[in-house]
Amino acid sequence: MTVTETFVDLVGTDPVVQGLVGGLVIAGMNLVGASLVMVWRDPSDRALDAALGFAAGVMLAAAFTSLIIPGIEDYAGGDPIPVLVGIALGAAFLDQADGLVPHAHYLLTGSRRTDAANPSETLPLDEERLAPVVLFILAITLHNMPEGLAVGVGFGSGDVDTGISLMIAIGIQNIPEGLAVSVAAINAGLDRNFYAAFAGVRAGVVEIPLAVLGAVAVSQVEPLLPYAMGFAAGAMLFVISDEIIPETHIRGHERLATLGLMAGTIVMLFLDVSLG
Repeated sequence: MTVTETFVDLVGTDPVVQGLVGGLVIAGMNLVGASLVMVWRDPSDRALDAALGFAAGVMLAAAFTSLIIPGIEDYAGGDPIPVLVGIALGAAFLDQADGLVPHAHYLLTGSRRTDAANPSETLPLDEERLAPVVLFILAITLHNMPEGLAVGVGFGSGDVDTGISLMIAIGIQNIPEGLAVSVAAINAGLDRNFYAAFAGVRAGVVEIPLAVLGAVAVSQVEPLLPYAMGFAAGAMLFVISDEIIPETHIRGHERLATLGLMAGTIVMLFLDVSLG
């Protein structure tokens, strides 16, 4: 019995239910990653950069093999325009939304936060620790939106293989992402046990409903499918280029992060072919 057949036997054929399960799986994988700090007490910057590079490679391959190419060939009749329009809209949406949430690179690098009105003054200890974490959670939540949407769109297309490929790809990349968020919070002084659990809940809140929304939207309005697939792919590509790659290249581990990206791309391509 194939992976697809097993999934359908367990979940059924309703694409909305499949999208819900997909959202639960990827949120669960984020929780797994966040919980790694319970056993991996102090991951090095090198390890985190390599892991995030791997996540970027998985997402990069998935954007093309599970969204862009199927969107053009299978759902737009070979016409690339709807998918390309979707890619542009997805990137534009993330670009505009990203401006509303300050970047939190300083949190991952351990630098101190200052009062914007008076740069020479640092914030009180509690605010200095908690305010950057809140901003970081908002930023990561924003960047998780296209991931949940992509899984929902994959299942909503009616192609269970595509949905499973995206679910596995995004689930894999959620592990190092969840770990990185937990490490950032620990560096800011938050409790290890509390934040590991909270990070998983945060991921689930945004990814699960968006997976269901993506499945409902494209299963009910089929002409939207190639646009939706392009939108999800464009948003994912924006996150890779604007956030993940720069973040892995600021601490002197560019080569290791690049090798991680190559490994993630290879693994995702192998999974995509294996799943048909």
